[in-house]
Amino acid sequence: MKHISKFTFSIALVLLSFLGNAQDTSVSEKTEQKATIKKDSIPVKKERYGLRLGVDLFKLTRSFYETDYRGLELVGDYRLTRRHYLAAEIGNENKTVDDDQVNFTTKGTYIKVGFDFNSFQNWGNMENIVSVGLRYGVSSFSQTLNSYQIYNPNPYFGESPVIISGENFDGLSAQWIEVVAGMKAEVFNNVFVGFSFRLNRLISQKIPNNFDNLYIPGFNRTYDGAFGVGFNYTVSYFIPLYKATVKANDKKNDKKRK
Repeated sequence: MKHISKFTFSIALVLLSFLGNAQDTSVSEKTEQKATIKKDSIPVKKERYGLRLGVDLFKLTRSFYETDYRGLELVGDYRLTRRHYLAAEIGNENKTVDDDQVNFTTKGTYIKVGFDFNSFQNWGNMENIVSVGLRYGVSSFSQTLNSYQIYNPNPYFGESPVIISGENFDGLSAQWIEVVAGMKAEVFNNVFVGFSFRLNRLISQKIPNNFDNLYIPGFNRTYDGAFGVGFNYTVSYFIPLYKATVKANDKKNDKKRK
């Protein structure tokens, strides 16, 4: 009986040891599986979408140091996708141009609508923009011919006298497209500073009789009758509306761009 009891006790110890090792192995495997899952899983990334509103500081400050200019432009954009933004500018200008042969004043309002594409790859929580875009612009304005001087190719008997006119040309309009390249950087929480360069091409315009549209609000000075250039320097505030999760495919594409 003593031998049987010892044998039984030995078998029990062996079984308990085996069960203990099996349990430890199971716990170890589960721990390794959890670690593998954590290691392989991609952390969820969310990006903010919203509306950005601001003002063109270039036109605003220009009104203070140029006596013959008054202007204001409000800017805005809305994030439509990860890289595409709907964009718009609305403003008014009052500009007096004093050339060698003519002095005139142009005043009116304009609006531009279009889109921007952000080509900059942000990292972390950055939301900076380096963009190219397109705008469609419409302007409604009037012109006043203040004075003019008839060109004299043979000024042997002195220059032609300056003629005071004051003639008004109302109901003028113009339409154009412009290619935009610029950037915006977040300098404070939700506060962005940026600038952009624009190349404009007239599509159509209503030209006054016996005169020309030498300056168009929103389009700026015309060159060769169809082309113009522009620049703005903006400060704007971002209003976040919601967050969207970045898809895995978008993350892979971002890594490829890097």
